[in-house]
Amino acid sequence: MTYAFIESETALIYKTLRNNIERRGFTVLAAVIDGRKGIREVFSDVPVQMCQYHQLMILRRYLTMNPRLEAGRELRTISKYLCNVNRSEFELLFVQWCNKWDEFLKERTYNIDGKWHYTHRRLRSARRSLMTNLPYLFTYQDYPELEIPNTTNYAESVHSRIKELLRVHRGFNSELKQKITKEILSK
Repeated sequence: MTYAFIESETALIYKTLRNNIERRGFTVLAAVIDGRKGIREVFSDVPVQMCQYHQLMILRRYLTMNPRLEAGRELRTISKYLCNVNRSEFELLFVQWCNKWDEFLKERTYNIDGKWHYTHRRLRSARRSLMTNLPYLFTYQDYPELEIPNTTNYAESVHSRIKELLRVHRGFNSELKQKITKEILSK
């Protein structure tokens, strides 16, 4: 098992971890990522699956649970199909939505000084996120032989369990927490 205690995720850290794994004789066949910038490039030579759950949370952040605008409500409804359909079905729904709301998303708001910004910035950000990640959201369907998961749920559940165990003893300093984590991961 390879792991590192880090302050934040960066492409350099992922590259280092990948190198450590490969030095031990393992081959990385695919990667499931959460969408952080630069990580995709570290795994550009293998199939990359964007975690569908993380994509849904990104959309939720931009659209909220109860979007005010009809376009937002429609995109939220479409996003609920993400984990239940194949690539072509989802792409069709998304392209239809993009075509329907294209002019609406181009609306601008002008300030008194004549400067402008897009009126529906959060909705545009949700669309951009889906457009950027769409090529990676159904990779698991393209490589059934690799049995790539469509989410990072397994890794997240391991992290959550360790955090839960450490939370019981809140007074531990970070050095002791790392020591306990190493012990848990070694078993």
